[in-house]
Amino acid sequence: MEEKTRYTDEELEEFRVIILEKLELAKRDYEKLMDELTNRNDNGVDDTLPTYHALEEGSTVHTKEQTMQLAARTQKFIKGLQAALVRINNKTYGICRETGKLIPKERLRAVPHATLCIEVKNNNPRNH
Repeated sequence: MEEKTRYTDEELEEFRVIILEKLELAKRDYEKLMDELTNRNDNGVDDTLPTYHALEEGSTVHTKEQTMQLAARTQKFIKGLQAALVRINNKTYGICRETGKLIPKERLRAVPHATLCIEVKNNNPRNH
């Protein structure tokens, strides 16, 4: 039997639905993170409270750094999902960029923005 070289339109549509759902959630998460970073939901009186101390300020800075890192990762995830949608439109989605073989459906369902099959991913330390 001949090896399949691309996913069918029906299969691509299944992945499109998965990606759009994840994209919506990621965008919502990103908005919440940005709200937190810009204090959009804050009344701005934290530093006027009598319990405000220098240690709390350091903790706030650390939390903001973590939130910024999470926002950056979320933004990267969003870009990966958007790129996956482009690949679906081009009918190149699910093809390992190194081997040219199909990435298993199970992997794509778990990591819908994957561009490498698990073997290539695991064998290249640069991809971890």
